[in-house]
Amino acid sequence: MTVDELLVHAQKYIHKDQAKLLLADLLNKNPLELLNFLNSSVDNEIANEYKKRVEAIKEGKPLQYVIGNVNFYGNKFLVNEDVLIPRFETEELVENTLKYIDKLFEGKVKIIDLGSGSGNIGLTLKQKLPNAEVDLIDISPSALEMSKKNAEELKLEANIYKSDFFDQVEGKYDVVISNPPYIKDGEEIEDIVKNNEPELALFAGVDGLDCYKKIFKDIKEHINDKFLIALEIGKDQKEDLIKIINDTFDKVRIDVLQDLSERDRMIFIYNE
Repeated sequence: MTVDELLVHAQKYIHKDQAKLLLADLLNKNPLELLNFLNSSVDNEIANEYKKRVEAIKEGKPLQYVIGNVNFYGNKFLVNEDVLIPRFETEELVENTLKYIDKLFEGKVKIIDLGSGSGNIGLTLKQKLPNAEVDLIDISPSALEMSKKNAEELKLEANIYKSDFFDQVEGKYDVVISNPPYIKDGEEIEDIVKNNEPELALFAGVDGLDCYKKIFKDIKEHINDKFLIALEIGKDQKEDLIKIINDTFDKVRIDVLQDLSERDRMIFIYNE
């Protein structure tokens, strides 16, 4: 079959953009390049694999899991069903964290990424801040394996080990960053997310705050005198989190930033 014939086949079942991305990945090309190869023949083995992937998406599997990777902050991160699929909003968390680090610190910083999943947050920070020391922490052994693979693929050094937030952590950090689970138990979410992504990385108790409470319970033991805490947050959680923060610290700066959709999405806690 030709590239064009395969795309026509796929578009009977899935969105045309997904069809292009799937085939481009298998052919190791940019999706835009496919237009130059519409009449080119595709090896039978690749054509059959493509049809299998189309069927998987038709049946409700996320594109990122089918392809096995996702672009995050300009890098390709390997993903599977053991880790949350990195979202664009989390790129905004990383972007703003880099700005705060530049503003607050001079020289080398020590960073911990709590609930690291695929390692997309901590490894991106390490790439942008080569002199930083970065620890990636997750409770899931499978997620930690994915973090290790991504560190190897990107040729980045990080300390990767198992811990339930700060439970097994020793030492202090300049920067604590996390995109923890924050969905309320029983909250309605898209079927494609609920049916595919790890529950452990999504839900956090009746109010969605369980993981934040764990973080702030121990955080004062693990931060230096000058520190930055950067968190992704869920909708309608700002006020509850500010209360938790004020119950933890006597005097800190708290900035709540919105994402590009104008939703409260990031909270930064720091002292100067």
